Amino acid sequence: MLAAALIATLTALATAAAQSPPSTGGGDASVNASDPLNTSATYAYIMDAGTGVSLYSKRGSEPLIPASMTKLMTMYIVFERIRDGRLSLDDELVVSENAWRKGGATSGGSTMFLKLGSRVKVDDLLRGAIVQSGNDACIVLAEGISGTEEAFATLMTERARELGLSSASFRNSTGLDEPDHRISAQDLGRLAQMIIRDFPQFYPIYSEQEFTWNGIRQPNRNPLLREVPGADGLKTGHLEVSGYGLVGSAVQDGKRRIIVLQGLPSETQRAQEARRVMRAAFADFDTVELVTEGAVVGAAEVWLGAKPTVPLVASGSVSKGLHIDATRKISAIINYKGPIAAPVKQGDTVAELLISAPGAEDIRVPLQAGETVGKLNLFGRALVGVRGE
Repeated sequence: MLAAALIATLTALATAAAQSPPSTGGGDASVNASDPLNTSATYAYIMDAGTGVSLYSKRGSEPLIPASMTKLMTMYIVFERIRDGRLSLDDELVVSENAWRKGGATSGGSTMFLKLGSRVKVDDLLRGAIVQSGNDACIVLAEGISGTEEAFATLMTERARELGLSSASFRNSTGLDEPDHRISAQDLGRLAQMIIRDFPQFYPIYSEQEFTWNGIRQPNRNPLLREVPGADGLKTGHLEVSGYGLVGSAVQDGKRRIIVLQGLPSETQRAQEARRVMRAAFADFDTVELVTEGAVVGAAEVWLGAKPTVPLVASGSVSKGLHIDATRKISAIINYKGPIAAPVKQGDTVAELLISAPGAEDIRVPLQAGETVGKLNLFGRALVGVRGE
């Protein structure tokens, strides 16, 4: 319904443009709208997981310090190895001194409390890494796959880039602070989407509420699991240098949303903001089809043409994630240098559609001639000359 109304608006604007003096292709307008989410997080991102469309972004494309949200990439590689038969859930990996010292009980960080020299099944290490956020579990997995954590971190970066996560640069498997260990909120959201899509057999681990190892029970730190309907993942993170963060996902009414937050000042505020942002992700944001490929959105005036105008057709479909309030304020202008001199060939790009909405970057869609318009014959051109047009 919204798309139909928008097409009607575009047609009216195009008709006005065709009847006005020749355009110079101007009309650019920048929209300075207030932040519709108003989150206190330094970085924030919301995705519609079904389509991959970004619904909201606050510094979403900037590389950030991911802390333990790094473990999403660690697990993606482990899941791939298990799926491809290169690693088994029953395989037992040895807890090295490096893993024990760097990620164990005496490290001061998140730990599974693995014992030095013990052998642990991959199935248990998965839960130690996901549910308990154990740094030692991640290092044991990294060393078991690549020999050293450094080599595994190189693999993480290479695989992330292959997956299209261009902002990713990993230095370890855990998220402990190291220079240049970065990934953007947008890429974290895309990585979460890939885990949910590619590994349905493993994704339910992210919703497990607790895991006990070595006689120590630890709860899942994800606050969404206990307080948001439909929440089923994914991962929290915290470092002094980065603040508190979270990658979360939930399903409501058949729609899945993914949110990413980073840079919150406390665990309590992370829980409060995660709940609020996830509710907003469903209630306040949606994907809007702004224009459909092949739709006639207006007409352009033709100079000395066999027909006075040529229909303008959208060269592609465009969907955009928007705040619900912004959908009522969508505007569109058709720009072209005209009148367009005949002849005009069907399929030629002759104009541009500029779509603006509060809180979103302007969208530009090339417009093509919907049909071929030849030149006027000699008699017609002579009449134009007589009339002085």
